[in-house]
Amino acid sequence: MSSLVVNTNLSAIQAYDNLNTTNASLDQAVSELSSGLQIQTAADNPAGYVTAESLQYQSAGYTQATANAQNGVSLIQTAAGALNQITSILQTMDQLALNSANGATTDSTALAANQSEFSALQNQINQIADTTSFGTTNLLDGTFSNEVLQVGAFNNSNDQITMSIAAASTGALGVGSNVGVGSVASAQAAVSAVQAAINQVDTIEASVGATQNQLQAVIANLQVGNQNLQAAHSALVNVNFAEETTQYTNDQILMQSGVAMLAQAQQQPSLVLKLLG
Repeated sequence: MSSLVVNTNLSAIQAYDNLNTTNASLDQAVSELSSGLQIQTAADNPAGYVTAESLQYQSAGYTQATANAQNGVSLIQTAAGALNQITSILQTMDQLALNSANGATTDSTALAANQSEFSALQNQINQIADTTSFGTTNLLDGTFSNEVLQVGAFNNSNDQITMSIAAASTGALGVGSNVGVGSVASAQAAVSAVQAAINQVDTIEASVGATQNQLQAVIANLQVGNQNLQAAHSALVNVNFAEETTQYTNDQILMQSGVAMLAQAQQQPSLVLKLLG
């Protein structure tokens, strides 16, 4: 049986401590419900805070890496479009070479006309090779070699793709100024040179196409990975409103009952007056 004392009201002290605990819990519930976050600072959950920050910067890295890869696809599409034009020009050059090689029916006037058009087409290929660019980066003049695409969130080889695009000028393709169709003999040689150039451009296109497919696969993987990272971050830092609302309601009830009990406990020493009376 507890003693009835005046100087030390243990019941009031215990009720006060309980009330402080409830008030702290209520403040936490209000903070989480108003912010929507169960981890707002490192003090809330040090280990969880560190993990959440790691997930957040990794997610941001995935977002940027996705943009990088998409830019890479755009770059390749730019190069592929120009290569398609070059192929089309080479096919026309092949027709001209075959026409000039048909010496039985082709006279000197036709040979000269074919040569004029052939030269113009050579200049057109060089113009495409020299001016095709992505921003200020030339793509088909032979300078785009061992360029790095950052397609991951970290600095390692698995998060990087090295790209190169071979030169597509007439010189690089073997159909430079030394190749012509002004005579039957030169046209016969030009047929082989132009057809070899077409095969060479096809090889370049196949290479950039394979890289484009690789980048598109990387983009798909990054997007799925980023969704998973965002889900993990959300589960870690976002508050469960159903759970926290329940806790908030409980804390409100405890707060009201705690205040009432503290008031009752503070009245206990007054019972001593009845003994004195």
